[in-house]
Amino acid sequence: MTNPQTLTIRRPDDWHVHFRDGTMMAAVVPFTARQMARAIVMPNLVPPVTTAALASAYRDRILAAVPEGVDFTPLMTAYLTDNTDPDDLAAGFRDGVLTAVKYYPAGATTNSDSGVTSIDKVTPVLERMADIGMPLLVHGEVTDADVDVFDREAVFIERTLAPLAARLPGLKIVFEHITTADAVAFVEGAGANVGATVTAHHLVINRTDIFRGGIRPHLYCLPIAKRERHRQALVKAATSGNAKFFLGTDTAPHAAHAKETACGCAGIFSAPAAIEVYAEVFDEAGALDKLEAFASLNGPAFYGLPVNETTMTLERQPWDQPEAVDLPGGDRLVSFRGGETLSWRLVG
Repeated sequence: MTNPQTLTIRRPDDWHVHFRDGTMMAAVVPFTARQMARAIVMPNLVPPVTTAALASAYRDRILAAVPEGVDFTPLMTAYLTDNTDPDDLAAGFRDGVLTAVKYYPAGATTNSDSGVTSIDKVTPVLERMADIGMPLLVHGEVTDADVDVFDREAVFIERTLAPLAARLPGLKIVFEHITTADAVAFVEGAGANVGATVTAHHLVINRTDIFRGGIRPHLYCLPIAKRERHRQALVKAATSGNAKFFLGTDTAPHAAHAKETACGCAGIFSAPAAIEVYAEVFDEAGALDKLEAFASLNGPAFYGLPVNETTMTLERQPWDQPEAVDLPGGDRLVSFRGGETLSWRLVG
């Protein structure tokens, strides 16, 4: 493909975002809403969003934070626990309140202590979801203390995800924020019911970057970035045109003081320039013609939703992304690739 100076695509969707709540939510929602038409919203608040009623109330709070005149639809999820009521999930899905259910292994990431302790404990819920076509969104890591943090995704595939996909072939599964060549191979070899999201940051950084010149807490996320060969496998998958892979930023805001501390929080805030970073990756891979499918078509197809009718235009125009976003009270959110010059810019 030649090097176009502009690129117009259907407006994309983000199939994995963290908005938090309260003042943090009010600060970050406009960044996602500016770029994305829809977004799958994670339910790991404190306390978690475990029911359709809680999801409906959270959706109202999100919509109140969307800037006036901006067309944006939050797609809500419920947090799966050992005690989830399948009837409540089914009713929420039927009524359009819930789009999917999120599975966190207990203790896997931020605010996941209420997560599932054993996949066997939620089998009746998963069987009901398979029957009604409700997707399961999976944080794919084991949490065993004896498993190295860089191996947790591969071990999860072997122990949990592969057996689950084989046992319930009718269950739609999104393997979220994949980070390894192992995950790419699993998704590519699985049935049509299995898809995966790929973040902007996992397409750009490898594990060495977290320690380049010192510890860089704003590049710490879970699942943690892996070796360079895994990053390359993710780029190849995302830019391949394979409809199983689609955009999910996993943008996860934490105030700078919570990142720059002795026990920093996991999460990368990529919402301010997400589509521009994806465009850079696809451009460098010589695959700009595949960006629209990855960002705007594959996700809706997997979820059974219509594609967006509106478009956005990116321009090959160097610009300096601000380093951080100010928060009320004097704190700030450090942006992924903040303070750097990006080569693509959203212009309309």
